[in-house]
Amino acid sequence: MLKVLVTGANGQLGKSIRAIAKSASSPIHFIYKSSTELNIINANKLLDDFKSEQYSYCINCAGYTNVDKAEEYALDAISVNATGVRNLALACKSINAILIQISTDFVFDGRKSSPYTEEDEAKSIGSYSESKLRGEKEVMDAMEEYFIIRTSWLYSEYGNNFMKSMLKYGQERDSLSVVFDQVGTPTYAKDLALAILKIIETANNSFGIYHYSNEGVASWYDFARAIFDIRNMNVELHAIRSSEYPTPAKRPSYSVLDKTKIKKTLQMEIPYWRDSLAEALPSFAKLEKSKQMVE
Repeated sequence: MLKVLVTGANGQLGKSIRAIAKSASSPIHFIYKSSTELNIINANKLLDDFKSEQYSYCINCAGYTNVDKAEEYALDAISVNATGVRNLALACKSINAILIQISTDFVFDGRKSSPYTEEDEAKSIGSYSESKLRGEKEVMDAMEEYFIIRTSWLYSEYGNNFMKSMLKYGQERDSLSVVFDQVGTPTYAKDLALAILKIIETANNSFGIYHYSNEGVASWYDFARAIFDIRNMNVELHAIRSSEYPTPAKRPSYSVLDKTKIKKTLQMEIPYWRDSLAEALPSFAKLEKSKQMVE
């Protein structure tokens, strides 16, 4: 039986993997470890854990993800997103495990006007994007059997994300302002989790960098509008430019990812972003209701 480690298991992707793991068509033993249970910055303890457990795969969901804070705490972001990733890559290599590293659309500067392919040059635009790009390079320098999956605008029923923030603000306020000049693709973490599961189940050995997001294109304004429309929430939305909502970290103005490679390699059909959102919203409502019943 395959033994698969999921690091950063308490994050939204880690929890999404846990939620879909039972749908696996082949026997897989998933081991979930939070950042406190397995600190990827501690290279020696990490190596000891890998040698004792003999994992077949490691899905790295651990990461420093606060984009704005990374501008102030750049060394912390590098420590987790680059040094920690190098430690994982070396630990995987020591036992011939395959690393599945989750990366981001932020490795691109957003100056293109057509979807980014895996061959396009990556250029960091801030401390967060630099840390994630360095993490990718650490993996490629350390090992040969790896998958680097770049994704974008991740959301789910779990953790902190745009969908949940909009629902919260929409209940508290009559109107909201959302930027319309940043364009990308919302990605339901459950869909990404299923794609990762397929890589493992098919024992795919076409290693390298892949792009995965849901299909379609949207601005943050479009994303917010869809959330409120699907939930039938009467919230007045105002479209604003990024310059009207300054943040410490610069965001790519265009970060749509081309998924041709992963669709061909895995014979995969990827859902349209709004269809996935229509699945995520009632799932989140059900989860919240169950929490309230327990309380």
